Formats: sequence, structure tokens, C-alpha cells
Amino acid sequence: METMKLTFVNVGYGEAILLECPDPAFPGGFFTMLIDGGGADPAEFDGNTSGRIPLREYLKARALDHLDLVVNTHPHEDHVSGLLKAVETINARQLWQTLPPAFCREGMRELDVSFARNRSQDKFLHALNDCAALSRLVEDAGGRVLQVRPGMQGELCKGLRYTVLGPSEEKLRDLEARCAALYAEADEEAFLEKLNALDAMLNNHSIILLLEYGETRILLPGDTNLAGYEGIDSSHLKADLFKVGHHGQRDGADEKLLQAVQARAVVCCANSDRLYHSANPALMALIRDHGAARYFSDCPPVEGETIPPHSALVFTIGSNGTIEAEYQ
Repeated sequence: METMKLTFVNVGYGEAILLECPDPAFPGGFFTMLIDGGGADPAEFDGNTSGRIPLREYLKARALDHLDLVVNTHPHEDHVSGLLKAVETINARQLWQTLPPAFCREGMRELDVSFARNRSQDKFLHALNDCAALSRLVEDAGGRVLQVRPGMQGELCKGLRYTVLGPSEEKLRDLEARCAALYAEADEEAFLEKLNALDAMLNNHSIILLLEYGETRILLPGDTNLAGYEGIDSSHLKADLFKVGHHGQRDGADEKLLQAVQARAVVCCANSDRLYHSANPALMALIRDHGAARYFSDCPPVEGETIPPHSALVFTIGSNGTIEAEYQ
């Protein structure tokens, strides 16, 4: 039986997911896919004792030499900035994103990060610049950049299928319109108001991916919280492995969503400091009560769990439905 590896790199507060699926049609006999890349702020990694590592360093240590597909679920710093750093080192053949590539190239000017009045604004301005830079970098290197659409589906490689469940067409139009208005705004106060509003709504405009490897279903919703699943048929959400949205903050899932997913294993990407109240204790208890095994990309304190320091959480997934997890 062939197996696929799905690795959650410990990038602290952020997400970086590496998929490696056997297929002789690809270099080295494996299809490789990156979903987000964590952040690029050195402070996220300096002096930590939980094993955090920037994605680019992890890929270098693994001697990974090709990326067949990268996915930026949404342009927040803790998802896109580390992805840009990785693609600066390893060319990507294809990039999926929520904004049209033409808009990234022509409509996204370099934003002046000195406009920021707080840390959140600073990170988001850097993220928008990195989003545009990532799209241009892939195109300039000869790769293909694609704006995802809901309902997109197909085979990524031998035995691995995908379906894009979200965001909706309405949300994609809303995202582009809000971005266009932001970049056209000349007044500083109005610009910052639009920036804050865009930042606040962006999580629920994340790409929601359903992957199917044989009999095994994997649901990866980016930072989508409860409101972001509106309009999706609940039967499409059923998955064996579920990466809970919004870093396991309280709005990441509820009883109804967990009942629809029926996961055997749930991954929470919260850092060891539980920043922004991630790995919410009530939600972690609810996941446990649903009978799912809980796993973590970093080492947040969670009642009933002993999480060793690690640089990666690695799942070995069989096409027959087997799932094995190991902290490495």
C-alpha cells in the first residue's frame, strides 16, 4: 500500500503544511504541495524552546528540491510571508490564491509600511506586499498563477483528488473589490480604515480545500471560522483528518461543525504561547468529547495532552484510510 505524508511544520503562530504524494510522473517520484508558509517575523522563532522553525529552513533541512503546487489560503502574514521566503528558494510550478493574478501584478502597488500605527497594521501591510510579490515571483519564473473558484475539482497526482469548497464567488468578488478600493485610497485615515476592515474579514475568505487520498478525506480550511462555512453543503465537510480553522480560537468550530466533519483526528495550529487565545480550552474539550485524537503543530498547553518539542507533526496516510501521526 502506498502512503502519502502530510506535514504540519512548527512555524509557531501560523500555518505551513507540506504534502508529499508518491507519483512517478513527478521529479523524485513525488508530487509536492505547500499550503501556506507561516510568517517571516524573526521574533516568532528567536529563543523558543518548542522546536519552531521557519519553513524555508525546514525545507532546506529536508533537501526538498521542487514544489509542484503552492497554495496561499489568504494573505495574512502568518500564512503568506513564510511562503514567499520558501518560493524565493525553490521555484513553484503553480500557485493557487484568492485574488486574480492580473490584479496582483497590475493593481497591487508596493504599500508604504510606515503608515502602520500598530503591530497588526504593520504585519498586514507586509502581508499584502508579500502576497503581490509571491504571485509575481511565480509568474516571472515561468509558473502558473490561478485564482481558485468554488467547485473546482480534479486529480492533483496519482490517487489524490481535490475539491475547492470555498470561498464563494460572492466572497471572491468582495475580496477583489475591497482590495481595489484600498489600493485606490489616497487619504491616509480612510486608507487605514479600509485596511482594518479588510484585515478583519479576511479569514472567512480563505481557501477551503477537501483532499481525498483513496478512502481518506482531509479538510483544510485555512483560517475559516464558523461564519465562513455558510453556504457549503454539510455533507461535503465530512473528513477523517480536520485542521481546525482560526488556530483553534473559540470561533474555529462548534458542536454542529464537528458533527458534520466527524473527524478521527484534528490538528490545531496554535503556538506555544496560545497567542490570541488560540487552542481555546472549551474548543479543545469539545473536540476531545467528539472522540477525535488531538494534534498540534506547536506546543500549546492543553489539558490532557503532553506535547513534546518538535519541528514537525507528520501524518502518514494510507489510501485505505489509515492515519498515523508522529512528532518529529
